[in-house]
Amino acid sequence: MSPAEETAKLLASLGVRTEGSLVSQSPIDGAAIGSVAEATNGEVEQACLVAAEAFVQWRTVPAPRRGELIRLLGEELRNAKESLARLVTLEAGKIVQEGLGEVQEMIDICDYAVGLSRQLYGLTIASERADHRMMEQWHPLGVVGVITAFNFPVAVWAWNAALAVVCGNPVIWKPSEKTPLVAAAVMALAKRALDRFGHAPQGLLQCLQGGREVGEALVDDTRVALVSATGSTAMGRVVGPRVAQRFGRSLLELGGNNAMIVGPSADLKLAERAVLFSAAGTAGQRCTTLRRLIVHESIADEFVARLKTLFAGIRVGDPREETTLVGPLIDEAAFRAMNEAMDGKAERIEVEGDGYYVRPAIVEVDAQRGMVLKETFAPILYVLRYWELDEAIALNNGVVQGLSSSIFTNDLREAERFLSAAGSDCGIANVNIGPSGAEIGGAFGGEKETGGGRESGSDSWRAYMRRATNTINYGTELPLAQGIKFDVAP
Repeated sequence: MSPAEETAKLLASLGVRTEGSLVSQSPIDGAAIGSVAEATNGEVEQACLVAAEAFVQWRTVPAPRRGELIRLLGEELRNAKESLARLVTLEAGKIVQEGLGEVQEMIDICDYAVGLSRQLYGLTIASERADHRMMEQWHPLGVVGVITAFNFPVAVWAWNAALAVVCGNPVIWKPSEKTPLVAAAVMALAKRALDRFGHAPQGLLQCLQGGREVGEALVDDTRVALVSATGSTAMGRVVGPRVAQRFGRSLLELGGNNAMIVGPSADLKLAERAVLFSAAGTAGQRCTTLRRLIVHESIADEFVARLKTLFAGIRVGDPREETTLVGPLIDEAAFRAMNEAMDGKAERIEVEGDGYYVRPAIVEVDAQRGMVLKETFAPILYVLRYWELDEAIALNNGVVQGLSSSIFTNDLREAERFLSAAGSDCGIANVNIGPSGAEIGGAFGGEKETGGGRESGSDSWRAYMRRATNTINYGTELPLAQGIKFDVAP
């Protein structure tokens, strides 16, 4: 069955009708597989208006009740997991296992958010004044705009939407224009959950399809309290200042240029498996993809030779086939970027139609400069060598991005130094696992030009709320803080 035929069948099974000017092309064969209507400026305006009205109602709904909606969404995702994952494969080009993993990530964050809905707590703070109590509360923030990228076309929306909704906020989603169909499918499932929930305000969960103009309108609307944007650093440079100019909040999860250090005591069998997935998984199109491998000189020849053998044996092909490990790049532009980074030496493989399938590449370099400093969204692994750990850490930190990092070592001192304040400067630092692939329980995001935002677990929920500090005087006197005396003479 062709990707177009299979997509039509899956969309019909989910009750999704697609028709419009925004055409989706499957990276599997480059053919059109469906289309959706693009939002007009007037529709963006209306969406923001309705969402702002929904906020007034939703913020007063008890948080555990809000969590019930997300529980129902999780149920709908569970029931449709196979179909939705298949759509991810068809539209984003992910292999079967990664498509299933992405939908499971959505289910997991729903479970997490349901529990969180009973734990949105503040602090009780000791007051310096007698008969006073000080505390903090967390209140709903407002309309949340979510802008997502093609490489995780649905999971990143779920990270944001599940937390935002239990925190009391409506969500407007602007998905990637490269993956509009899977977004439409998710919204169909969300509608089922809303219908089962009953009495949710209109406009609580919305989706605006389209290109840059739609995203810009969402970013500029003063009714959108928080813009959570996932994408390139270049995109973040535009979004951040525009939101800040109107004193809105932004949560930016941008590019990565992630490194792995392999020390002389490392378990090389373990390390090579981690390199294989981290560098080649998702055809190198993850923000956490391993792009720089920093190997100790004493083991480099043996380890790199073994990696080259493993890379040569990677099955590149149709992502729908169970034995495929690497599917296609998203489109021709992605291939051109890879080819440019490799001085025209990218190896394109003919698989199906006009799909852009490439052989993952290992490039040994003698210094960290040029293309090594940039994020090419493709399976290119640059290999550097080192003698001293401080040198390796300096290489790890010597790029403008600061998303994810890892070290393979059985030396406790090396591991602890890498995780210390004098070690990796990334938002994610791992020991004896690769930099790619994160659980929803931990806050996800990075430093420097990665944007500083955090999504998903831990205390990331606070980004979707506003903090209020309250002081209550239950006595009969009015002492001032810092012992200030300001009495009027009788």
